Amino acid sequence: MKTDEHNCQSCCMPLNQPEFAGTEANGEKSKDYCMHCYKEGKFTQPNTTLEIMINRSAEIWAEKDPNVTLEQAKAQLIKKLPLLKRWTR
Repeated sequence: MKTDEHNCQSCCMPLNQPEFAGTEANGEKSKDYCMHCYKEGKFTQPNTTLEIMINRSAEIWAEKDPNVTLEQAKAQLIKKLPLLKRWTR
């Protein structure tokens, strides 16, 4: 996960391609959230916790990146996710 990329402010997914963006209530692309976390101006899982998001995101990251173990992904996300917009409200 590069720190110079714009990432989803919920799960930390890189938003480096327009199709990865979620949508606002008016149909515009979200500048802050990915398509998995945010649709039509609402969080797709509004009652999720930070802990659940860390675990889910770590599993996906480790699954997609052969250079990252689950433990490494969790360690990075534990540092990053609490600082994101969704979790600092």
